[in-house]
Amino acid sequence: MCGGNGPVAGMQIELVDIAPLPFLNTDLEVDGGFPAPVDAFRKKILRANAYLFASPEYNYSLSGPLKNAIDWASRAPNCWADKPAAVVSAGGNFGGGRAQYHLRQVGVFLDLHFINKPELFVHAFQPPPKFDSDGNLIDPDTKERLKQVLLSLQAFTLRLQQ
Repeated sequence: MCGGNGPVAGMQIELVDIAPLPFLNTDLEVDGGFPAPVDAFRKKILRANAYLFASPEYNYSLSGPLKNAIDWASRAPNCWADKPAAVVSAGGNFGGGRAQYHLRQVGVFLDLHFINKPELFVHAFQPPPKFDSDGNLIDPDTKERLKQVLLSLQAFTLRLQQ
């Protein structure tokens, strides 16, 4: 996080596209190196001061593409280690909560330091509408709750950097 004009003063958020990442396959690691998209992804992860994970819930867990990205960045040396993080989710009745809890379990092995509060579980299919047809967050209450998560992550990140 650094200076910028994001939703929180002093915070810059970069959306990192994980679509170009191949399925994790250690046979793709040649001479100690990673495929180009993986290498670029790992460099972005290493440069970040903190992470905000956002995931829907699939089959009581985080999405396959997110887990794949996490696994690529955890290959030695672990890019996630000793960094602060937050997680938000969207889903049905539980708002993606099981995906969050599963990601927190994965984070223990990765040595990620998740904020504990506030939690944000978006009940995506209950009124009022939370997202528009392009997937953009439109619900004012959920936007405010997301801002509170970001403020907590920012404060936690600054505390850990001291």
